[in-house]
Amino acid sequence: MQRNGGGGVAGGQPWVLRRIRLTWLSFMLFFILVFFPLIAHYYLTTIDEAVGPDKRLFGPRPGGELCEAKHVQDLCRIRESVSEELLQLEAKRQELNGEIARLNLRIEACKRSIDSAKQDLLQLKNVISQTEHSYKELMAQNQPKLSLPVRLLPDKDDPPLPPPKSPRACRLRSCFDYARCPLTSGFPVYVYDAGAYAWAERIDPLVRQAFEAAVKTNIYVTADPSVACLYLVLVGELQENASPPPPPAELEKQLKALPYWRADGRNHLLLHLSRQSVTQNFLYNVSTERAAVAQATFLERQYREGFDLVVSPLVHALSEPNFLEIPPQVPVKRKYLFTFQGERLESLRSSLQEAPPQSFEEEIERDPPADYDDRIIGTLKAVADSHLDQVLVEFTCKAPRPSLPTEWALCGERDERLGVLKASTFALVIAPGDGQLVASAGCGMRLFEALEAGAIPVVLGDHAKLPYHQHVRWSEAAIVVPKPRITELHFLLRSLSDSDLLNMRRQGRFLWEAYFSTAENVLSTVLASVRTSIQVPAAPIREERAQEIPHKAGKLAGTDANLADNGDLDLGPVETEPPYASPRFLRNFTYTASDVYRAWNRAPGPFHLFPHTPLDPVLPSEAKFLGSGTGFRPIGGGTGGSGKEFQAALGGNVPREQFTVVMLTYEREEVLMNSLERLNGLPYLNKVVVVWNSPKPPSDDLLWPDIGLPIVVVHTEKNSLNNRFLPWDAVETEAILSIDDDAHLRHDEIMFGFRVWREARDRIVGFPGRFHAWDLNHQSWLYNSNYSCELSMVLTGAAFFHKYYAYLYSYVMPVAIRDMVDEYINCEDIAMNFLVSHITRKPPIKVTSRWTFRCPGCPQALSHDDSHFHERHKCINFFVKVYGYMPLLYTQFRVDSVLFKTRLPHDKTKCFKFI
Repeated sequence: MQRNGGGGVAGGQPWVLRRIRLTWLSFMLFFILVFFPLIAHYYLTTIDEAVGPDKRLFGPRPGGELCEAKHVQDLCRIRESVSEELLQLEAKRQELNGEIARLNLRIEACKRSIDSAKQDLLQLKNVISQTEHSYKELMAQNQPKLSLPVRLLPDKDDPPLPPPKSPRACRLRSCFDYARCPLTSGFPVYVYDAGAYAWAERIDPLVRQAFEAAVKTNIYVTADPSVACLYLVLVGELQENASPPPPPAELEKQLKALPYWRADGRNHLLLHLSRQSVTQNFLYNVSTERAAVAQATFLERQYREGFDLVVSPLVHALSEPNFLEIPPQVPVKRKYLFTFQGERLESLRSSLQEAPPQSFEEEIERDPPADYDDRIIGTLKAVADSHLDQVLVEFTCKAPRPSLPTEWALCGERDERLGVLKASTFALVIAPGDGQLVASAGCGMRLFEALEAGAIPVVLGDHAKLPYHQHVRWSEAAIVVPKPRITELHFLLRSLSDSDLLNMRRQGRFLWEAYFSTAENVLSTVLASVRTSIQVPAAPIREERAQEIPHKAGKLAGTDANLADNGDLDLGPVETEPPYASPRFLRNFTYTASDVYRAWNRAPGPFHLFPHTPLDPVLPSEAKFLGSGTGFRPIGGGTGGSGKEFQAALGGNVPREQFTVVMLTYEREEVLMNSLERLNGLPYLNKVVVVWNSPKPPSDDLLWPDIGLPIVVVHTEKNSLNNRFLPWDAVETEAILSIDDDAHLRHDEIMFGFRVWREARDRIVGFPGRFHAWDLNHQSWLYNSNYSCELSMVLTGAAFFHKYYAYLYSYVMPVAIRDMVDEYINCEDIAMNFLVSHITRKPPIKVTSRWTFRCPGCPQALSHDDSHFHERHKCINFFVKVYGYMPLLYTQFRVDSVLFKTRLPHDKTKCFKFI
């Protein structure tokens, strides 16, 4: 144990020594680190004080002696510059802080002003809204908006009428019940079933079938007899081999047995349609009481002026006219100056015992005819023998057609007669020798064939009553000469100028096509004559009902860079009000027939709306055309002003108007969307009607652009270029901008075209011009698209036109033209130019120098096909055959605005006069 304890003591001595050594080393290290720097510092400062203040080695030296060193001078300058900039930045910081504080105060003040202005604006809007409401109420009170009147139908109980003095003395005022035909009734017509009365089995089946087919398509026919204004009864024509008609007493009994005869036959019309040159006038000596008679043959004692109606014969019962067989209207003068083929037959009965009542034949044989027919024969033979002009007169026939006594019989077959008339400038129509026979089916047949062949009728006998003479101005289509002037006839015919002849031939062509050519036209003309006589407005023409295709809208329309440059033309004030339609009803019933004649006293044409006659059997009615905003409205003049005022205003004679874009497309969605986007922000645009011509509907995921206006997508029944010109009911403006889906027009160009159209509302106004030319080698017309200084057409791929022409194109223009457009899928623009030039006898108007309107980079259209131009050549020549002449007119006139070239100063107030 001692060893262990002693060992522990002995072993602990080295450990204590090591601890002492560490403590000593720590103390020495502390002394070196602390006291040695202090001693060194003291020593150095003592040296500086010993050598004096001017020779210090380590302390700061006065006067910047340290900067005298070259390597330190730059650092000193940088320090001084940085110090100066820091001082400036600090000053600026303080200044900006003060500005921020002031702006914060202004912001707070502006916020308070904005809140106050919002309150004031809200109050002003309320005041404006109240003012507009009050203004509309005042306008409604003082100037009520015209609209279609309420349809009034007749009462079931007919008021009693005083009996006329005599059935032969019947006139509309004494025998027609006006109470059954209110002005707003719509002229309902009830047609008796032809099989419901006794003599129906004797009616010619062809006439009956044609009549029934025409009745089905007539817009006035009603199945409700209790509301009918007119009751129509088909009484003939009777079959040739049928049993003779019943005696007058029996026929009167059968007429009175009609369900709605009402004891006196008021408001009944007995219609007798003739297909032969001689017809049975079995209503002669039959008391029809208050029922009117419409037929082709009348004796003077039988005819009641202003009450009965002379109608045209029914030649084309169930057939349509073949336009390719109709001769052209030019050249004006043909091979023969005039022609006449006929034979005056002796009386059918040499002697008849008069026994009351006399038959029709007995009546007209009582008085011998005057000797004027003999004088006519001698004069015409003398003209033919003189050889001054080539004429054809024949007074004997190989096979004369049956005719009435004292009437000139027709010669030969119909095709033979038409062959002669096609080579005749004038066609003589000699009235019956008996003056009592005021109208005859034979004369009506001659008149019909002359108009059909384009020969100007010359009626010898001013006592003759021509078809619908109460309403048709025959003096503009035919020459009526009294028989005593037969010796001056040759001089009269030679004195007419070519322009007069062409105008008469055009008017005759119109009368034949519109009123005589088909059974539908004959029936419509008969009803239109009655309706016009009792002053009931015509029914509005129908519009094409637009079947809209649902589509998604919401894609924001972008801004096309090409639209930003609008030239020097100010687009005018941007409209903030919603789209508005053209006024639909400017008048009610104040637009009379005389107004219509004065308004449309232009060169007539086959499809002229009112070519010198108020009848409208197949045409848009005056109630729709001139009463519903589809007419050319003569509204007061402008207010003048300088160029600046014109630049900032729409101009024109209609103070407030918009237009509708009709865009035809076919499975080119991307091109269509781009075109729609380009319409964004276009002033005076009412809406866009997209005619979707493809049977395949638009893609479900297609997003249509939001241009701030309605986009109506219309579904069509078939793929047809004619759909471009359908009068869609979605079009509520008079102005239509027809545009292709790949057309690329700037807003200023569209606006300028709209301004020009407003001053020429009856013309086509557009951008790309084309012209037609005559090919001497092939003796045919050619379509030409080369750039030239003369044009005759404006393509409707970018053109303005009146909605009125959409009605004419779709419902009045011959179907053969629309069929050819469908066959070639081409030429619809040429057809529209033909139609408008034919009606107005004016060329279109081209605006700006633009010759094409296709967008760059768009897929190629049908017009790039090589066959495109060949088809257009064929179209032009076919259209010329249908119209009978070339209606297109050349023009070297182009409209450009000086505002495209000249920027007017904003302070300019004087008017400019351009010479």
